[in-house]
Amino acid sequence: MDEASLTVNNELDAEMVVSWLSDHCYQCVYQPLGVVPAGPGPGIPSSVDFTVGTQHGITLQFNSSLVSLELCKVHFHFWEHGNYSLWVKNLNDSSVVNCSMITDTEPVNSYLPIMVAFLLFTGLALLSAVGGTVMGLDVVKNLMFRLGNSMETERLINSELGFPGRTVETATDTILPTPATPSRRLRSLDTFRGLSLVIMVFVNYGGGRYWFFRHESWNGLTVADLVFPWFVFIMGTSISLSVSSALRCGLSRFSLFTKAVWRSVQLFLIGLLIINPNYCQGPLSWDSLRIPGVLQRLAFSYLVVTSLDLCVAWNSLDNLPVDAWWYSAREFLLYWPAWLCVVVLETVWLCLTFLLPVPDCPSGYLGPGGIGDMGQYPNCTGGAAGYVDRWLLGENHIYQTPSSRVIYKSHMPFDPEGVLGSINSVFMAFLGLQAGKILLHYKDQHSSIMARFLIWSLVLGIISATLTKCSLNEGFIPVNKNLW
Repeated sequence: MDEASLTVNNELDAEMVVSWLSDHCYQCVYQPLGVVPAGPGPGIPSSVDFTVGTQHGITLQFNSSLVSLELCKVHFHFWEHGNYSLWVKNLNDSSVVNCSMITDTEPVNSYLPIMVAFLLFTGLALLSAVGGTVMGLDVVKNLMFRLGNSMETERLINSELGFPGRTVETATDTILPTPATPSRRLRSLDTFRGLSLVIMVFVNYGGGRYWFFRHESWNGLTVADLVFPWFVFIMGTSISLSVSSALRCGLSRFSLFTKAVWRSVQLFLIGLLIINPNYCQGPLSWDSLRIPGVLQRLAFSYLVVTSLDLCVAWNSLDNLPVDAWWYSAREFLLYWPAWLCVVVLETVWLCLTFLLPVPDCPSGYLGPGGIGDMGQYPNCTGGAAGYVDRWLLGENHIYQTPSSRVIYKSHMPFDPEGVLGSINSVFMAFLGLQAGKILLHYKDQHSSIMARFLIWSLVLGIISATLTKCSLNEGFIPVNKNLW
């Protein structure tokens, strides 16, 4: 998967060192791929086979091993299961070296299965929409009603079930069903949660080995990187709705707080002792127990956001003064103490991230370490976030194989669910809580809900564009799930 075959043919009379660099590796140093010996004679090449990756474009560099002189450089995007040949020779018997790439065997289209699946489900969705529209036509409904009545009459005539009174009762029950009690759940939230679960299962079981269904190595965003933040946001919205419902039912805030504490403890212990990646290495022991984790971060975010909501939530939203100056922005201004706490937490995160002195690392470093940044800071993976985890929890109690090792060859332990990133996770859950407040304050006012969601999206989008400079790696604070 995600590999191709490359044969390098060397017609030069000097040995070559082949190095490579992925387009996805930001400010990285070249990595050695292998050595190709000199040709045995004029016009007779020596050949060496290599395996190259196909996820991203690659730059190949060919240097003379004698004087470390760059002979040529080739940029190419290989494709899965393709066979390629690269010829290195002097151009027209001169000292100019020419490198040319030839495709010997055409690659396979590895995206064909997912394209077929997409078209299949799109077709089913269109059929369902067309079918729903057709079934909604009056002519079709009348036809189905008549057909249903005739079938019911025929069933009753052919039935051997007792006397006419029983038959009339059955017919009445069939034609006039008792209306079901409407569900009080928020269908949009359940739909969002279901979509997140589907993607989570697909990602956790390999995602077809497609690179965009795997976590990004460092900066950037893939489908896999969306699942966890979505769950955190959904959790915040659920907190808002459940706390409001419980307070309306008369439950005390203290009892709700104790339930939140107990649930958080349960989540933390399940993540620590049951769902722990170190099980792959044998029985758990304290020497290698990973303390952070997905459920641990969910537990922390849930406890903090629930506590904030219990401090500011209103028992009833029906008696708010309509003529108050803050009424038009009530879903935000009524909860200003909680917002103040979140702003303080984010200020703490900013100060620790950009001002905390990290040994042998520049202040405010947000890079992956390893071969990134031209190999200047190989032990600085994650900057302050990694340093806080190693200092507070110890190197043996955090994640040992971070995703940055795939492209950036970093070797320092780094936990994507570490301590410092949990502050931003709380903020993500709090944004979900704010979405829940909008749903509560503008219940059944769909246009008002959508207008406020649009305003929040625009404001947060502008902030994100400013912080990232609309770039992958050049922003003040890049999009990065490892750092949250």
